[in-house]
Amino acid sequence: MSKLTPLIAAALLAAAACSSAPTASVQHSPSPVTGGLANGLIAYVSDGGVGVMDPATGKSRIVAPFSRAALRVQGIVWGPAPGLDHPVIYFTLHDDRTPERRNIAGVVPWDWIFRVDPFAGTIEPVAASQDSQSEGPIGLVANSHYLAMSYGCCTSYEVDALDLTKAGARVKALTRPPAEPAFFTEGIAPGNSGLIAVRGAGTGAWYWLNADVGVLNPFPLKPGPDDGPIAISPDGTMAAVALPSQGALLEPINSGLPIASPTPAATPSATPSPVASTSPKPSPPSPVAPRHVNSRLLHPDALSFSPDGSELAMAVNLEIELYRTGVPDGPPANHYLAGITGLSWSAAMPSNTFADVKPSPGPQPIVDALLAATKLPAAADTPANRPITLVYVWEFESSKASPISSIADATQEVLSKYPPMAAGVVYHHWAASDTWALLGGCYRYRVVITGSIAPVAATIGLTGSDLCSARPPTPSVKSTPT
Repeated sequence: MSKLTPLIAAALLAAAACSSAPTASVQHSPSPVTGGLANGLIAYVSDGGVGVMDPATGKSRIVAPFSRAALRVQGIVWGPAPGLDHPVIYFTLHDDRTPERRNIAGVVPWDWIFRVDPFAGTIEPVAASQDSQSEGPIGLVANSHYLAMSYGCCTSYEVDALDLTKAGARVKALTRPPAEPAFFTEGIAPGNSGLIAVRGAGTGAWYWLNADVGVLNPFPLKPGPDDGPIAISPDGTMAAVALPSQGALLEPINSGLPIASPTPAATPSATPSPVASTSPKPSPPSPVAPRHVNSRLLHPDALSFSPDGSELAMAVNLEIELYRTGVPDGPPANHYLAGITGLSWSAAMPSNTFADVKPSPGPQPIVDALLAATKLPAAADTPANRPITLVYVWEFESSKASPISSIADATQEVLSKYPPMAAGVVYHHWAASDTWALLGGCYRYRVVITGSIAPVAATIGLTGSDLCSARPPTPSVKSTPT
């Protein structure tokens, strides 16, 4: 963040440069199976929760059931998960039930990032963040490297990103007002790219925000201040831009790493621009005149390209509509389902079939478990004791032994040796204060509640209170001789 502030100021006047391209990762190529999903799956948000649809047949299935009256979905995307050879679904939730007050029963509103594997039938919490100001993160985007979103409220939206290639990675703020401008995330370059398309909350100007090196670059298109979101084809040569009216606009784009350019307008005190990568850049797409996609429509809620870029899916009019990208402006080729507010089209999955899709238990039990785990002890939850109740929280990685797991009191010796996280009382519960403070996986949190009562200690986690180090080892799979 220290180098980002001057670079953003310079980028608003002139182009900033980028550093070297990320090292390509080795990709596992699964063997195709009969009936494999060569055209991928479309993940969607409906009244029943999060589901998937086979665009080849129109068959659909809910894989993360929940009530949208209780939990508000703010984004859904496909992305990788460490150790898996197929993409999974990421989505964000905000607990939309009545928030508690001093004399009113309710919930502490948390925001969540969840990951669903539709072929294993599993759902996992990635991170959670207490949020009493907004309705959750917006503009969720992802490629094979990063998941990014705008998080906050009003004029203070920050851009947060998660490296999907690293197990146990933290959500990091790439820009955070007031030190940097507020941006809305509108799209992301495909593949392993770190380029996130952002729109200035105050100016409406568009940029590439490079998550790899934390700088802004010029955006190759000229969308309007009210346009977006956008989708970029898997080969990086075509963009679909949602318009405030008249549907979407298809136009060519070069989503390769921008070439370095001089910054004469930069002040002498500004941090020097990074050296641009010398690796080959994708060739610019052939000139193709921009064309509308169903200009009779109003604003699409979400857009996503098929794996080969020949089709565009839009969530519009509360349904999924599919369009051929090579045909003139006109109606959809197909439309499916109802009550749809978001969608994302996966890459091809030739080793999986729609028959492999399994439902998960859904996110509601996990959301409610955190509320139960963070409830104040009854003795501390009184009008007299709440103002003097103190909450101390420590994080530790539970796959290995940690002295934090046995902390029983917040003594001065403990506090000096193990500084706690920021946390405090929220009416009848406690909550960690920092954005995306709680992580899933094997992370656990040791909690001591004291001040108004004798110290009460407990261990909690988004995936449960048991420690990963206490779990029996997973038996190895042995091949059977043939």
